[in-house]
Amino acid sequence: MSFKRAALASAIAALPMMAFAGDPQLPAVTVSDSREEVGASTAVSQDTLKRQSSATSDTASLLRAVPGASVNAAGGVSGLPSIRGLADDRLRIKVDGMDLIASCPNHMNPALSYIDPTALGSLRVYAGISPVSVGGDSIGGSIVAESAAPVFAEPGQGTLVQGEIGTSYRSNGDAFSANLGATAATETFSATYKAGTASSNNYRAARDFKSFTATGRTGESVDRDEVGSSAYKTYNQSLGLAFRNENHLFEGTVGVQGVPYQLYPNQRMDMLENDAKRINLRYLGQLGWGTLEARVYHEKVDHYMNFGDDKQLVYGTAVNGMPMYSEGETTGASLKATIDLSAQDLLRVGGDYQAYRLDDWWPASGTGMMGPGTFMNINDGQRDRLAVFTEWEARLNPEWTTLLGVRYERVSMDAGDANGYAATNMMGSNQLRDATAFNAQDHEKTDNNWDVTALAKYTVDAEMDIEFGLARKVRSPNVYERYTWSTWTMAAVMNNTVGDGNGYVGDVNLEPEKATTLSATFDWHAADRAWEFKATPFYTRVSDYIDAVQWNSATNTAATSNADDTFTVLKYRNQAARLYGLELSGKMPLATNAWGHWGVEGLLSYTRSKNLDTGDALYNTMPLNATATLTHTLGGWDNRIELVMVSKKDDVSDVRNEIGTGGYSLVNLRGGYAWKQVRLDFGVENLFDKYYDSPTGGTYTGQGTTMGINSIPYGIAVPGAGRSLYAGVNVKF
Repeated sequence: MSFKRAALASAIAALPMMAFAGDPQLPAVTVSDSREEVGASTAVSQDTLKRQSSATSDTASLLRAVPGASVNAAGGVSGLPSIRGLADDRLRIKVDGMDLIASCPNHMNPALSYIDPTALGSLRVYAGISPVSVGGDSIGGSIVAESAAPVFAEPGQGTLVQGEIGTSYRSNGDAFSANLGATAATETFSATYKAGTASSNNYRAARDFKSFTATGRTGESVDRDEVGSSAYKTYNQSLGLAFRNENHLFEGTVGVQGVPYQLYPNQRMDMLENDAKRINLRYLGQLGWGTLEARVYHEKVDHYMNFGDDKQLVYGTAVNGMPMYSEGETTGASLKATIDLSAQDLLRVGGDYQAYRLDDWWPASGTGMMGPGTFMNINDGQRDRLAVFTEWEARLNPEWTTLLGVRYERVSMDAGDANGYAATNMMGSNQLRDATAFNAQDHEKTDNNWDVTALAKYTVDAEMDIEFGLARKVRSPNVYERYTWSTWTMAAVMNNTVGDGNGYVGDVNLEPEKATTLSATFDWHAADRAWEFKATPFYTRVSDYIDAVQWNSATNTAATSNADDTFTVLKYRNQAARLYGLELSGKMPLATNAWGHWGVEGLLSYTRSKNLDTGDALYNTMPLNATATLTHTLGGWDNRIELVMVSKKDDVSDVRNEIGTGGYSLVNLRGGYAWKQVRLDFGVENLFDKYYDSPTGGTYTGQGTTMGINSIPYGIAVPGAGRSLYAGVNVKF
């Protein structure tokens, strides 16, 4: 028996003893803002967070419980969230109040990869229309992930000591995770330590999906049903200190992450090291006039990429592969005041500041095209944001509540001069030509962006609410979209944030994206929410949407005709886009009998997208999908049977040669039992071992000679995982 299986078996075997040992868990005491913003937001339930933490190590995957949300597959712990067809940097993602930025030309270290699922206290999604107080510089919505709030002892309790420990195992990929948390607190002081680790081998599809096994390394191969470059190993640690005095709370958290490796089946490179260090300081005060919150934070990321074990390393004299380094630093501050103007009126005012610095360089790795100098992909990249906002929430009468907000953001960007490996156009790479052209341009750009959000909620009666709104949102390009400069195919394919196998070239003169969104939510429910049904239609029109055109590297101009059924090089280009769709969700009880409480839950999401300049669909738009769940509870038992249904995907991005996928349905079984201090979860995902291609998983580039643009087969979608059994246990003390 392996160590992983033995550890899990030992923990489960000890359940009966631990379940009845010790006193009941003491209640937590927290300080928080008592008023929530009006807005069409959805929280992932606490039950879902607890239940799914044994089934995944990727925090982004928890968003699949939210209508309209999906995940664009990437590494095993670095999925890219998508809301209504808009993903990655088009969303404002905050982790413990910090706006974190992916410092990687493949966006391998997105914000949610820095918080373990077991560390989550809450996860909330603002789809499409988000209040300006939640964040700007985005057009698709906001995601707010928070760790559990600090815990203090009750008056007269003395010193409170509590903690938890957990572990889980998943059969497909031999995946293992473990987590630990411990808190020592008095009435005024609290100290919490948290740690988590996760690892997995490559996962397997339900059948062979490729005809080759070669990796480009002597004596090494990948089975035909094995998804190459899907293994990972990661760990997170944090230490939080908190102090409260009456209505004032002070928090300080230091966090570190280490990723020895995270391989990517839809990227030509792999993450072979990612070290991140963060400090986050917060003040929250409940004052006579309202609430004041202030935060400052700093993060430093050291990131290294090269070819992992499933990809060829040696190319001629380039015996060290293609080493690529990124170093990013983010410093931010925010201030928000929530003012009680009256019993019916609330005013929020505040501001944000963020300074981001990025260097991205590729050292020489041999003679010829990979030397003799260093390739400067991004040289002293800078992206600074300064924002102010005001937001008025008014309860006009018992039926009507309104929210109106305005936000201004000044986004200033710059980058230094670029250079290739050599000061000549070696072997047709055009490095000198492209660097000279890039360096001749003015790199300094400043965008003045205005966001406006208007929301209204009408309570028809105790069983129906209607919320509707209109928003204008603006997002400036990220550093890689503006400042990557080389049309050389080998360099361009290393700059790819979407996993389609193509190469990308930036454009200094990109304009910010400007989105206008209209949506409404019709909410029918029981007075006690025992049953509910929600329907949300939406429409978004985006001007200056950052899409791409195929590029002729030889002439350094747009291609006169698109190359089909192949990998290619593209250049970012402003175009117009439209997205619309419908989201449905609901739940209802079925019966209560001697066997327990029975119910059903369901959600459906439909998004249609179009590039209005080309007629293409937008890349990685999730097709029509739905989930129906039969639920059962009895005492400590919580059991579920899930049916996941996804329609075929034939509306694709032709310019990217996106791969269509077939429709499929999957059955998942989930069970759990909770004692006072112990929780056991287990289940089977993809019960019938159904083969399917992931509609937003990108193109398979997970093995072989990935450095050459068409040296690997085109047209293979990344498949989903075959059947996987999982079990996990979490013990509180």
